[in-house]
Amino acid sequence: MYLKSIEVQGFKSFANKITFKFHNGITGIVGPNGSGKSNVADAVRWVLGEQKVKQLRGASMQDVIFSGTEMRKPLGYAYVAITLDNKDHQLSIDFEEVTVARRLYRSGESEYMINNSPCRLKDVYELFYDTGIGKEGYSIIGQGQIDKILSGKPEERRELFDEAAGIVKFKRRKAASVKKLENEQQNLLRVTDILAELEKQAGPLEKQSEKARIYLKKKEELKTLDVNMFLLDNKQVNEQLAKVEEHYKNASADLAQTTEKFERIKQEYEEIQQEVERLDEVIEKAHGELTDTSTIRGKLEGEIGILKEQIHSVEGNKEHLLNRLAAVEADIAEKASDKSGIMTEKMSIDEQVANLKKVRDEARERLEEVQSRMEQLNNGIEQAKNAIMQALSDRATTKSRMERFDTMLEQTQIRKAELNSRLLRVKSDEAEAEELVAELEEQFEAANRKVTELNGKQTAAENRLSEIKELLTEDNRLLQEAKEKYHQEKSKLDALTNLTERYEGYGNSVKMVMEQKKAEKGIVGVVADIIKVEQKYETAIETALGGNIQNIVTEEEETAKRMIAFLKQHRYGRATFLPLTSIKNPQEFKTPEVLKETGVIGMADELVRIDKKYRDVAKAMLGRIVVVDNVNHALAIAKKYAYGIRMVTLEGELLVPGGAISGGAFKNNSNLLGRRRELEILEKKVKELFATTERLEKEIQDIREERNKLRVQSETLRLTLQNAFIEQNTIRLNLEAAKEKKEETALGFGDLKTEEAEIAEKFKEIETGKAEIQSELERSESLEREENGKVAAYQGELEKLRTLESEYAAKAAEWDVEVEKMLQKQEFGQQNVDRIDAEIRRHEKEKQEIEESMAAGAEEVSRKRHNIEEILLTIEASHKAQKEAERQLQESAEQKEKLSEKQKTF
Repeated sequence: MYLKSIEVQGFKSFANKITFKFHNGITGIVGPNGSGKSNVADAVRWVLGEQKVKQLRGASMQDVIFSGTEMRKPLGYAYVAITLDNKDHQLSIDFEEVTVARRLYRSGESEYMINNSPCRLKDVYELFYDTGIGKEGYSIIGQGQIDKILSGKPEERRELFDEAAGIVKFKRRKAASVKKLENEQQNLLRVTDILAELEKQAGPLEKQSEKARIYLKKKEELKTLDVNMFLLDNKQVNEQLAKVEEHYKNASADLAQTTEKFERIKQEYEEIQQEVERLDEVIEKAHGELTDTSTIRGKLEGEIGILKEQIHSVEGNKEHLLNRLAAVEADIAEKASDKSGIMTEKMSIDEQVANLKKVRDEARERLEEVQSRMEQLNNGIEQAKNAIMQALSDRATTKSRMERFDTMLEQTQIRKAELNSRLLRVKSDEAEAEELVAELEEQFEAANRKVTELNGKQTAAENRLSEIKELLTEDNRLLQEAKEKYHQEKSKLDALTNLTERYEGYGNSVKMVMEQKKAEKGIVGVVADIIKVEQKYETAIETALGGNIQNIVTEEEETAKRMIAFLKQHRYGRATFLPLTSIKNPQEFKTPEVLKETGVIGMADELVRIDKKYRDVAKAMLGRIVVVDNVNHALAIAKKYAYGIRMVTLEGELLVPGGAISGGAFKNNSNLLGRRRELEILEKKVKELFATTERLEKEIQDIREERNKLRVQSETLRLTLQNAFIEQNTIRLNLEAAKEKKEETALGFGDLKTEEAEIAEKFKEIETGKAEIQSELERSESLEREENGKVAAYQGELEKLRTLESEYAAKAAEWDVEVEKMLQKQEFGQQNVDRIDAEIRRHEKEKQEIEESMAAGAEEVSRKRHNIEEILLTIEASHKAQKEAERQLQESAEQKEKLSEKQKTF
């Protein structure tokens, strides 16, 4: 098994997609410091699952994404893939070539893939167990890693030995198994708690069951005794019947005598029988009362046991609430401590931002000083070059004069020999001289026009260069301002997007349900997501919706039922659902004449923008609420319609039927309806600012290209103008010579002696002039060398300053980036402070709820103890009633026994 290739795109300095291919042998990557060599090792460590940002030499995981340069936009994701040859199947996977990839988006989402199939980070770890290739394996040895291994703790070195020995997989599995066992132990503890609670209820129920069994047993015994009593009575009656039949024969003779007596006794017997029957009814009634009293008393005693168990449960819950209260107070203290630490860190970041801005301003001042010095050097170079050009022009003139003096000397020497011949040629020479002068004058005019034209072009080019310099300065300033605004608005947009995606400001149950939106396609969203409203109506509509703004809209009732079951299962709380299939034909507003009253803006459902599909939802929640401009008009309308209309004002006052009014200032600015509008505004601003920065960058690039072209054009014009000056001076000298020749020709022949004297004088003048001209030539050459030295010195210094300008500009840009990063950290710190404040408020609210629960529990215990006392009084009264019934039963039974005995005597 060996590494075949590494594919990187968007990771750190690798903006373009690049693939490193590794063949058999050793592959080395060399380069200067800062060229990105270590980023290759970081990429391998990152794709193998590295989660520690410090190991990747960054502050946050988003730092591994290419952040852009002055000439290149930042990328939105980082991607790294490594391909391994697995022909020897060292990796436990049925592929001869394995590609492991990782992709991270700037939004924070991350994904892993093995052979282009999505997988978990755990799968990547398990794939490389016991191979030495993992992120902590010994196959990747970074800078300082050897020293860290040698000076590290024994347990850290033990990890490398375990990796080499091939037991890491089993140790990790053992740790996972131990963790599962611990979880199961916790589940057993919870089951034990539930069983203990059920055992507490089992005692009273067992007592009630035992009483019921005794009752049923006694009832069966009573039935047996009643049957035995009946059998005994039947036997006794049969014996008496036999005796009576025996006596009947003896008594038949006395029948006639006893008939009268019988009738009398019979009447008395019937009376006794009626009395016995009445006593039977009384006894039966007394038996029933005794049975009912025992049953009721048993139930009351069972209720007392249940109430006592409930009191015990409430008192146990009180202990739990006290523990939770202590935990909440500890959390509040911890959050306060965290807030203090974050505030300290934030103050440090604020100080760093101020220091960085100061350093950045100093870098900009140094850059401006270098640019100012470069401008001075350019002006000095131009002046030196102009002086050189003037010296060359003067030297050309001087040389022409030297040549003229030589010519004059030669001409003077031959004039004596040619004096006679000139008489013959005077007329023809005069004509030739006139033609030559005319031609030279025409050439001189053309040269003047060319010089003037070139001077104008060079002046225009220099003026345009000055304008471009000002334009560059202004565009750079505008670009810097646009970038700062872009990053500020982008940070706000990211923060607001994060709040929107996490449904910050909504209840915990709503957040839990919305997290299931991807898996549960029937969830449409919360009410605030589907309603759009103008900014001036936001306060009124949000007040009108109240808690309904967090209601969840679903496609059908089944989705709502599944989500309610989901909330119950995980005990996430309660939420209100609005199924589209059940919200049909909402009630119409019954008093439309209100819309004609002064100050009425309209019905709340008509002031919102909503998809036609959800119109019934808006009408159900807002269809009976009237929006009024202010509270005075609302009160007048409410009074006119007998306080029977629900109204809301633009400032948030709410008037409900019955006369109640709610209003005042909002505690915070978490406008759930306005959040999406703010998000759209920020997105539009970010796009506009990004387009502005791109436009300014393009303008700056175009201006720089134009500046470079103008510099080349100006240099070309300068050289052309220099040549034109030389050409102009040459023509001027030739013209002057031609004019002089013409004048000489026109003078004709004078007195030879006079001419000889003039020629002698001319010889002297020529010698003197040549000496002066030679001195002027030497001074001109000295001046040229001096000015050339200045130009060389200025250009050398200018080249150094150009290097400094590039360095200072780069440093200024780097400080701008550092300032922007610190500003983002400053914003992040503020977000953390706000988050901790929100958590402290939530814990304080929970603390208040716990205290209220404890108070309610104490009240419930008091009420149940009062109920126990009343039940005890009832039981005591039942004992008295039972004794009275038993006494009455005994008296009736004794009276019945007497009558039965008397009845037997008949």
